[in-house]
Amino acid sequence: MERGAARQPGQRPPAAAGRHRDVTFALLGYGRFGQAFAGLLQQAGHPVRVFDPQAGVPADLAAPSAAAAVDGAAWVVLAMPVPHLREALLALRPQLQAGQTVLDVGSVKMHPCATMDELLGAQIPHVGTHPLFGPLSLARDERPLRAVVCPAADHPQAAVRAGGLFRELGCEVIEQDPASHDRAMAMTHALAFFIAKGLVDLGVDDGTPVAPPSFQGMKHMLAAVRGDAGHLFAAIQRENPFAGEARAQLLAQLERLHRQLLADVDDDRLAIPAPSA
Repeated sequence: MERGAARQPGQRPPAAAGRHRDVTFALLGYGRFGQAFAGLLQQAGHPVRVFDPQAGVPADLAAPSAAAAVDGAAWVVLAMPVPHLREALLALRPQLQAGQTVLDVGSVKMHPCATMDELLGAQIPHVGTHPLFGPLSLARDERPLRAVVCPAADHPQAAVRAGGLFRELGCEVIEQDPASHDRAMAMTHALAFFIAKGLVDLGVDDGTPVAPPSFQGMKHMLAAVRGDAGHLFAAIQRENPFAGEARAQLLAQLERLHRQLLADVDDDRLAIPAPSA
């Protein structure tokens, strides 16, 4: 969107009408997020080539190999599961050129960013990113979208370019270092998935017919984690180095509260405080 141009809330960024025909994206991974991100890039007018031997990639997007996908691409997007990123990047490294920008879109950042620093170094521009949206967010046309950008020390301009890309796609951009990102995600993303998994396993489902209005937020959370990335539960918990501590803190607080309720403490001590002004 041009500087100064207004866009109404909920309105998608306009298609680029061919402006980006020379800016090709190689998308490695075509899972639920990969599919959604490919669609978002295409809406913005970007040519997309996709390689994922485990997914049914449409013929008009499919590349026969990872090397064919990245050949001549300006951007290389690592959209495979985080535990597979290192192996994929090792295989891909000989195909990458200094004129390309590599970014990952994983929901944790310390390990992916460290892996890119190690394997790509100062030779290949790279940047860690976490789009804070998924297929369900896009299907609901939720706005504003947000994306986190974690600059690599050797490649500050790659972070600038990535920020510009996400703004073009209609996102607010938040810049963080990988550790700060993962700490924040441990207390939000990881805990939301942890609570949701516990509720689902307990039999509390988002299809519960009798529920008070106070449950609607929980219902939305259950739908969101299932629809966007329920299959990523283990990776979100295990790949974030701060998630275990966050879970332990939550469980300790719940146990403390449980004991207070059993002890019949003063109701005023059990009240949920109102939000601060």
